[in-house]
Amino acid sequence: MFTGIIEAVGEIAAIEPRGGDVRIRVKSGKLPLHGVQLGDSICTSGVCLTVVDLPGDGYWADVSNETLSLTTVGTWSSGTKVNLERALTPESRLGGHIVSGHVDGIGTVVERYEEGRSWRFLIEAPAELAKYIAHKGSICIDGTSLTVNSVNGSRFDLNIIPQTMAETVIGGYHVGTSINLEVDVIARYLERLLMGSEAAKPQGLSLETLAENGFLNR
Repeated sequence: MFTGIIEAVGEIAAIEPRGGDVRIRVKSGKLPLHGVQLGDSICTSGVCLTVVDLPGDGYWADVSNETLSLTTVGTWSSGTKVNLERALTPESRLGGHIVSGHVDGIGTVVERYEEGRSWRFLIEAPAELAKYIAHKGSICIDGTSLTVNSVNGSRFDLNIIPQTMAETVIGGYHVGTSINLEVDVIARYLERLLMGSEAAKPQGLSLETLAENGFLNR
């Protein structure tokens, strides 16, 4: 688990094909690596990755085809900047919100402009995620815990203060930038709870569903 409070900005140093998927090397910059061990998790621009090697100036991690297909990792290349956060410990302060590092979808920056000393960003989320995004609720953008200012359909607005602009990859966003989105985990669980007994039934079209609605004779 993570908080969404970015500890450092790292950089992709290498991407190696490995039997159909990839292994990536991340230079960790100012991220403290003391105490990090093989098998530990590091949130890398919103994606929970497992450390498989520690060369000294960063870490290596394996990335599955599932992750490549559902996140922006597949677009990364050598030199790509990434937000970094180590996993929570029992002594950690929960300064952001509960983040799992499991990306729900890819959003797109559709507008960026200055407002006072801050920046405003308008983000387009996948339509299926719109129901989880609430006014003044929490959203995780490339691993950064942020508060939603307003929502209009599948678009939502963010206010980014100078500190966040300077200490995360958000400062490099432009119109058209693709970003990893993770909705509030509480919203996801609440939806499942509200389904009640329906949650135990297979979702989608099935022979049982067709029969229950009179399309098949049993």
